[in-house]
Amino acid sequence: MSKLEEISKRALSRRSFLAGTATAAAALTIGCNDATPVTTTPVTPTAPTAPTYTDVDILNFALNLEYLEAEFYLHAATGSGIPAADAGSGAGTVTGGAQITGLTAQQQQYVNSIAQDEYNHVKFLRSALGSAAVSRPAIDLTNSFNALAKAATVGLATPLTTFNPFANFNSFLIGGFIFEDVGVTAYHGAAGAISKTYLAPAASILAVEAYHAAILRTLIVGTSLPTTAAPQGDQTYVNIANAIATFRAAVSGGTSVSAGSETLLSSGLTFSSSTATTPTVGASSIVAADANAVAYARTFDQVLHIVYGTAATTTGTAYGVASGAFFPSGLNGNIKQTYS
Repeated sequence: MSKLEEISKRALSRRSFLAGTATAAAALTIGCNDATPVTTTPVTPTAPTAPTYTDVDILNFALNLEYLEAEFYLHAATGSGIPAADAGSGAGTVTGGAQITGLTAQQQQYVNSIAQDEYNHVKFLRSALGSAAVSRPAIDLTNSFNALAKAATVGLATPLTTFNPFANFNSFLIGGFIFEDVGVTAYHGAAGAISKTYLAPAASILAVEAYHAAILRTLIVGTSLPTTAAPQGDQTYVNIANAIATFRAAVSGGTSVSAGSETLLSSGLTFSSSTATTPTVGASSIVAADANAVAYARTFDQVLHIVYGTAATTTGTAYGVASGAFFPSGLNGNIKQTYS
């Protein structure tokens, strides 16, 4: 059983595990020669303190994420990934990825536009970092999606056993949804750690990532709207996206969707019965933001747990996760393992 499946099926969070461990340890008694029970003192593993990261570390962390996004979108648009000249010396292998076929002219423009933006982000960050830029890490665009989709949708009426984001346009939207929301929260979360020198460029990239996220979230909700063929709409892709959002929240340590920096999607349309064709129009839910309409933020650790697809190591602690899912060999640079 993969870590992704284990997390989904056991619903084991870091907090609940440690709480359960402490309770069990406190209750454990050992008989001594004098038959006097001795209660052990619970010992909670202490995670090492995360180092202080420099601007270069943070920009390289962002570059790793941009490599992932660019590879996904470029493969979807063209069938090929980042040119070798822009991947760095000794770049890791990219597994999977394919050009999406059967697109309308408008759909192709969506894919091309986002692909070009993400590729430009890679080139921009590599230029800003110069010789300090890390090379592209190994990236998995096949097994990662399969494992994530299987674990995330286990609670749906029709859970996914495999998922190919390059199969068609709607599947592509789900694949992009996985990345864009994480990218927005990652840049927001890093804002307080980066110096003023690089804050404006980072904020500018965040804005573009937010545009991408908004496009994808809007298009996914659009797939659920009523049509002649489906008078009550089709919730298939909205349900998949929401299952992934819920899973991301759990993996990154949230006790609820809102606590885990997620907003579920909804068209706001409801029907009075299973045969009704005229909906009641309520408030839709598309933008990912908190109660104050402020974008969510994630820490480096939270982002790493998501892209590695695991919330805990086999020892039950949450620190020390350094690879998995989309990055089978881990990220390159100093920000590559979790400390919480």
